[in-house]
Amino acid sequence: MLLAIDAGNTNVVFAIYEGDQQRGLWRTATDKKRTADEYMVWVTHLMSLKGLGPADIDSAIIASVVPGATFNLKRLCKDHFGCEPLVVGQPEVDLGTRALVDRPDEVGADRLVNTVAAAATYKTPLIVIDFGTATTFDVVDRDGNYRGGVIAPGLNLSLEALQMAASKLPRVEIQQPGHVIGTNTVECMQSGVFWGYVGLIEGLVNRIRAEYGEPMTVVATGGLGVLFAKATHVIEHTDGELTLRGLLLIHKRNTAQ
Repeated sequence: MLLAIDAGNTNVVFAIYEGDQQRGLWRTATDKKRTADEYMVWVTHLMSLKGLGPADIDSAIIASVVPGATFNLKRLCKDHFGCEPLVVGQPEVDLGTRALVDRPDEVGADRLVNTVAAAATYKTPLIVIDFGTATTFDVVDRDGNYRGGVIAPGLNLSLEALQMAASKLPRVEIQQPGHVIGTNTVECMQSGVFWGYVGLIEGLVNRIRAEYGEPMTVVATGGLGVLFAKATHVIEHTDGELTLRGLLLIHKRNTAQ
């Protein structure tokens, strides 16, 4: 079985695949100080609830945008699961896509993995919107190559900054308000955050499409993708497991499975 690990700035996601079938999916908060042993205690307990154990894992793949966490995740795979993981971004790992940008080595592993999965699943060219710690808009050309994009502050990050800078503003839940014009502080904040982000999404998608000069499929991933897809017509598909599916595809490509 394959252990696929997606280490983002906010969460680390672990998934186990038997062929194309997902046998388990878990996430934990990203912590650069968490050791391989600590990961092992946590993930093997959850695996046992699915009737799985370390001996079931024979291969692993990692995509990480947190260098401080990558070392211990690699040690987890080597020391506790007995396998040398493929690490997205290493020269020997064939992604099946090219980063046609000024500095390819600076493109985040998650953005490349999303490119692979999106190109294999949806009509190209396309825009992948990933609602994570940052909200990214990635452009994938007709040949499935990464052509650049946009990085904007993530929704939660923007909300935290607002609360930190304005001491009288309360902490609010992210949800779609019934009206644009709020009649109390909470409604005003929810409207500004939610509808402001809808404006960001629609504005950037329209500008990217106009600059690219072709019709483009728009796919949203990340935890808030579904919420915003309901509020705007520009998001055509939501795919919460795009990154994990990309890791599965890359592993297959590099192991000829």
